Amino acid sequence: MEDGKPVWAPHPADGFQLGTIVDIGANSLTIEPLKQGQKSFTAQINQVFPAEDDVNKHVEDNCSLMYLNEATLLNNIRVRYSKDKIYTFVANILIAVNPYVDLPKLYAPETIKQYHGRSLGTLPPHVYAIADKAYRDMRVLKMSQSIIVSGESGAGKTENTKFVLRYSSSTRLLWLRLLLIEPVLSGQNTVVGGFVSHYLLEKSRICQQSQEERNYHIFYRLCAGASEDIRTKFHLESPDAFRYLNRGCTRFFANKDTDKQILQNRKSPEHLKAGPLKDPLLDDQGDFNRMCGAMKKIGLDDTEKLDLFRVVAGVLHLGNIDFEEAGSTSGGCTIKNQSSQTVEYCAELLGLEESDLRVSLTSRVMLTTAGGAKGTVIKVPLKVEQANNARDALAKAVYSRLFDHVVTRVNQCFPFDSSANFIGVLDIAGFEYFEHNSFEQFCINYCNEKLQQFFNERILKEEQELYQKEGLGVNEVHYVDNQDCIDLVEAKLVGILDILDEENRLPQPSDQHFAETVHNKHKNHFRLTVPRKSKLQVHRNVRDDEGFIVRHFAGAVCYETTKFVEKNNDALHMSLECLVSESKDRFIRDLFENSINAKDSKQKAGKLSFISVGNKFKTQLNILLEKLRSTGSSFIRCIKPNLKMVSHQFEGAQILSQLQCSGMVSVLDLMQGGFPSRAPFHELYNMYKQYMPAKLTRLDPRLFCKALFKALGLNENDYKFGLTRVFFRPGKFKEFDQIMKSDPDHLAELVKKVNQWLICSRWKKVQWCSLLRNKMMYRASACIKMQKTVRMWLCRRKHKPRIDGLVKVRNLKNRMDKFNKVIAGLKEGKQEMSKQIHELDAAINATMVKIKTTVMTRMDIDHEYQALVTRSEQLLTAMQNKKKQEEEKERLKKIQEEMEREKNRREEEEQRRKQEGDDRRLKAEMELKRKHEEEERKKREEEERKLQAEMDVQLEAEREEEAVRQNILEQERRDRELAMRIAQSEAELIPEESQNDAGLRREEMAKEMSELLSRGPQVQATKAAAAAGTKKYELSKWKYAELRDAINTSCDIELLAACREEFHRRLKVYHAWKSKNKKRGNDTGNTEQRAPKSVTDYGSVAMPPPLLLSLRALFSSGVKTALLSNVCLFAISTC
Repeated sequence: MEDGKPVWAPHPADGFQLGTIVDIGANSLTIEPLKQGQKSFTAQINQVFPAEDDVNKHVEDNCSLMYLNEATLLNNIRVRYSKDKIYTFVANILIAVNPYVDLPKLYAPETIKQYHGRSLGTLPPHVYAIADKAYRDMRVLKMSQSIIVSGESGAGKTENTKFVLRYSSSTRLLWLRLLLIEPVLSGQNTVVGGFVSHYLLEKSRICQQSQEERNYHIFYRLCAGASEDIRTKFHLESPDAFRYLNRGCTRFFANKDTDKQILQNRKSPEHLKAGPLKDPLLDDQGDFNRMCGAMKKIGLDDTEKLDLFRVVAGVLHLGNIDFEEAGSTSGGCTIKNQSSQTVEYCAELLGLEESDLRVSLTSRVMLTTAGGAKGTVIKVPLKVEQANNARDALAKAVYSRLFDHVVTRVNQCFPFDSSANFIGVLDIAGFEYFEHNSFEQFCINYCNEKLQQFFNERILKEEQELYQKEGLGVNEVHYVDNQDCIDLVEAKLVGILDILDEENRLPQPSDQHFAETVHNKHKNHFRLTVPRKSKLQVHRNVRDDEGFIVRHFAGAVCYETTKFVEKNNDALHMSLECLVSESKDRFIRDLFENSINAKDSKQKAGKLSFISVGNKFKTQLNILLEKLRSTGSSFIRCIKPNLKMVSHQFEGAQILSQLQCSGMVSVLDLMQGGFPSRAPFHELYNMYKQYMPAKLTRLDPRLFCKALFKALGLNENDYKFGLTRVFFRPGKFKEFDQIMKSDPDHLAELVKKVNQWLICSRWKKVQWCSLLRNKMMYRASACIKMQKTVRMWLCRRKHKPRIDGLVKVRNLKNRMDKFNKVIAGLKEGKQEMSKQIHELDAAINATMVKIKTTVMTRMDIDHEYQALVTRSEQLLTAMQNKKKQEEEKERLKKIQEEMEREKNRREEEEQRRKQEGDDRRLKAEMELKRKHEEEERKKREEEERKLQAEMDVQLEAEREEEAVRQNILEQERRDRELAMRIAQSEAELIPEESQNDAGLRREEMAKEMSELLSRGPQVQATKAAAAAGTKKYELSKWKYAELRDAINTSCDIELLAACREEFHRRLKVYHAWKSKNKKRGNDTGNTEQRAPKSVTDYGSVAMPPPLLLSLRALFSSGVKTALLSNVCLFAISTC
């Protein structure tokens, strides 16, 4: 479906409506209706169908539409119905929509002549086309045909059946409500014989109808159209005066003219108030007159006609008899006084004694065998309800026998003889579902289930089987098989009909027990469920023992089982049987003569006889289906356009439901890819050979047909060749037929084209024969090659065992190298093993010579080979064992050596462990010593910190003294400078002894400090360690960074002492170099070396002068050793 194109979407009233797709969901589509003012809605994807480009276009055959689906089918029917075209084809199936208006030209005699001998599809769809097709198929195929007309009540089934019969004969004989007609047709489309049979008479309608439903037409026609003499003689009144009529609709069918002709006293109050019912095909007064004329034509005289009317009137009066409880203690009932006149009328009309009728209606007779061979007669009174049932049973029995008599008389008017072929017309009620459904709807729907199965078999199943058999390759169409529903109804013992019969045979049957039994027998059956699961609220109020729901092919229907048991019994009790069999009226006695045997009735045991209506209907239905299966079938599906049954009103939703129930949707799926028209090759050959010259008629029928189709230029997609017949697409056979029956000039041109095609086809055949010859030659050469290959294979099969044996023995000989290698590895027994190897090699060579020179079997060769293999394996095993023994000795020797090495290793390991223990012990002692030294060092550092604090205090005091002294010296300098400015020369100045004394004192202090440093215990230890380290460690090539890292990270005391010594050495060297290369300044001070070298080196560090004073003070206080140690460390870290 393209974007923006219209589609058909579901609609609750119209069936489908046009719209466009605006959104796509996972499993649904959002549709926007084309009609303005309507809201968008969501629909399932499988319920939305593409629409034709022109939705107002209509075609005669729905298979001609571009899109074949139920939506386009419904729209095509709608458009045609609006143009009063009520017939539409779906392939070979005719859909007929009831117009509810008279269309006289549609069924005129001229129309009948138009359809004589015309192929299906050459003229517009019509019921006459189906009738003509059935006739021609019977003539051509030599096979009986059946026309099945089905549909709902009011869909026009009976009228279409009449038109089929009218097409067959211009004599309008049948205006009765028949359910099956099988007229046998032969000759030039005129009736030469016929037979009528009925399969189901809805007897319950005689006694009761729904509110909007009428009884059989004969009752209303008699009341409306009978003459005054007949009305007076039969005591007829208006329909509302009879119980069998006033429960339903009491209005007559009439038009304006006939309504005026009906007297007012014949009309019911309902008719007077609402007016007559209108139907173009029904008119009670006019139909009464036409019915009298038809009776006369079939041979009924006035007496027999009056007998029919008299019995019908008697049935009406019989329904007006009322009963009441009897005053006696017998428990029976009596007829009401108000009904005495009615009983008299009934006895008069039916030829009965009034007293006997009273007794038979209020009691029944039982016959027992206790009193002897003849038995004893017992009279049993009936209750009011039982009496009502007996009265209704008598009315239904009388009417049913009357209907049988009419059918018999109709058959007598046809000169029916045994015929090879016939055409049967079946008028059967369609699927029915109302708000309240009873036994009649159950039987009708059961019949429709069987017919639907037949429809599926004939149209769907058999059609697809034929396509498969003929090799057409048409896709399979799946349909719902309703066999399980049929089995639910008619299965032996457990079927609903058999359960109902069993209930009727019980002493006290009841509808409730029947419903319970049905539910118990089919608890988990898919097709059956309880009423409370219905989708309609009215059905949910029905109790489980009052009904059941059956899921039919058309949908679920709820059946109320009330009166199921009663309606299933078609027998009268003995009193009524004897009463009617002994009637004074000969006509009544003749009606019951074939169904009642007085002698047999006297021998009945004293219970009510039982004749099953359901099983009788099932038997008749099976007979009907057997006849249908033995015939070719044509289907007419009648459609009711609206529930009100008025003209020009199309209710799409309920029409769509009828189409779905009739199986037309599945037919569309099949016909979309199917070939509904077909004809055997020989029939086409016989049909058209009269138009062809003798040259073409000599052709094979298949080649003849192929030549015709190629010459006509038919599209290959419009037909398909099977194995025995040719198949046509819907509507394409008529084109072929029209071309073949055209004018002579066109046929001459056609013959020319056929000759051309034959020449071309024969030339192609020559080409193919040449190719075939080449293929045959190729195959001959291939055969030679195959023969050569086979001979080679035979030779190989003969000599292959010897070749394989030689190959295996040669492979065994190649193993000798392995043996030699194994021997080479031996140390003992080489000579003996070599001898055995030479013997084995000689045996192998002898075997090879034997195989080459002697024709040996595979078994012998294998035996020789196995012997050699055994010897070789034994020899190899012996050598391997020898080798293993030597290897074992070598292995033991190696193990011994390994054990010795392991012993030595363990001893060395033991010594190593002892050494490691000693080392660990020494290391522990050293660690203990280091920890002790570390503690001592920490104590010294603590003491040094205390001394440092004291020294800082002392230094501060010395700084103050030094500051005072400097001030004094500064003052002296200034005084000296002033004196120099006053004096004439330097000589005049007084020498400063104090300065010289100060210089001497500084020199002495430096010497003293140097001696103290050299005498310190830590310095001595350091020197000793350095001396030892010089011998143990070579640090002269270390870089400064390496020395620094060793001092900061190493725990080795000797290494640290060596590093310190090396560091001091390099520091002295550096200071010496620095002192040597120092620039000379313009210092006016004394440049003489006034202190020892070690002191000057130490003084090169930027230290404040007061430090010397503090050191001197410390030396005098007796803590020289610790201070010197700190000074050394301070100097190292500073550098």
